[in-house]
Amino acid sequence: MDYRVEHDSMGEVKVPANRLWGAQTQRSFQNFEIGSGIETMPTEIIHAFGILKMAAAIANNGLKPEKMTNEKLDAIKNACNEIIAGELSEHFPLVVWQTGSGTQSNMNVNEVIANRGNETLGKTLLHPNDDVNMSQSSNDTFPTAMHIAAVLTLEDKLIPAAYELVKTFERLESENEGIVKSGRTHLQDATPIKFSQEISGWRASIEKDIELILKSIPPLYELALGGTAVGTGLNAPKKFDDAVAYEIANLTRKPFASAKNKFHALTSKDELVFAHGAIKALACDMMKIANDIRWLASGPRVGLGEIYIPENEPGSSIMPGKVNPTQCEAVTMVAVQVMGNDVAVGMAASQGNFELNVFMPVCAYNFLQSARLLTEAIISFNKNCASGIKANKEKMHHNLHNSLMLVTALNPYIGYENAAKTAKKAYSDNISLKEACVELGFLTAEKFDEVFHPEEMV
Repeated sequence: MDYRVEHDSMGEVKVPANRLWGAQTQRSFQNFEIGSGIETMPTEIIHAFGILKMAAAIANNGLKPEKMTNEKLDAIKNACNEIIAGELSEHFPLVVWQTGSGTQSNMNVNEVIANRGNETLGKTLLHPNDDVNMSQSSNDTFPTAMHIAAVLTLEDKLIPAAYELVKTFERLESENEGIVKSGRTHLQDATPIKFSQEISGWRASIEKDIELILKSIPPLYELALGGTAVGTGLNAPKKFDDAVAYEIANLTRKPFASAKNKFHALTSKDELVFAHGAIKALACDMMKIANDIRWLASGPRVGLGEIYIPENEPGSSIMPGKVNPTQCEAVTMVAVQVMGNDVAVGMAASQGNFELNVFMPVCAYNFLQSARLLTEAIISFNKNCASGIKANKEKMHHNLHNSLMLVTALNPYIGYENAAKTAKKAYSDNISLKEACVELGFLTAEKFDEVFHPEEMV
């Protein structure tokens, strides 16, 4: 492999000739061989850095054009656009498990932008610290990138995916409106419910989770950029914070604004904890819904078997013909991962010491993994499972009319205790509720038929 020599404040470093990063990135690449090169900084963070570096250059050009010239601005913007488009992804090799401030990833971006800009200009004009990092510190850029990445991921990916699942459930509600089935509580038979009502519970859960996520987003619009090293804004021009927030809002079409208190913005990650809590709520409901669906589809002959779900692939390497609820299982595994990530996000957020949180990369990694995995799991589940749910009307009817809890309809006529005796006799003697009620002398056969209508119990 061919190398070139780069230098930083610590001296010279050999860097692969075909890579745009510089000396500080190379040092981090060599010093943090953790995560086997797989757990690298999330692409959402790199994308967000491309946005904020462009916005910073535009703001600097307006506030101190003698330093951020138009030529420098154009070169930075071009490089940032390539980063945002994902065209330079191979030049961001650093792992999550690095400095807790994310300094080396900030410098990775600075070096790539500077070197790419100089490459396109055909001369050395941009310096990673003096130009690309002008008016900034890793301590305010990394938390800013975290907020940008979080907002874009939630608003543009997770929420739309959840809305599509809501639409599927709305369709299924309409298609199954007239079907009555046995309800279940404590995994035991309960009073009847319409299948459409059961589905409406799934739909409303997702709608409520979307509402909670939407409520968690406004605090994420506040950006730390402009606080520089410790929140005082040292080395940033006056009004830089508002100017750069305005440019980020303009680039993203999102209402980002400068955080009112930069000391809070640098050290606290409470906004991310709150938002991840809403993500976890969605994961919890997805776990519940996926479990409901695989229970209802269990069988095909010795389970509940009340619904059919799409058969996507063979389920066993030894049992021929077996098909499993694999989409449900994928959702439940993702939900478990999100719940675990919530612990990591909370622990990371608790480690804000004095003027800086130094657990930011792991906080960002887990937050974005949760949002990404849940988005993709919901899309897959909706496409390959939920959209193909069909009611097994015959099995629902059979289970409904064999449920002992239909005896609840007799409470107004024979009382709770007599109804309980009826249910227990029907169960112990393996006879119908009608037979048990008549044998016990509580109602005549004619009166039983008059008052007992399971389909009207919903």
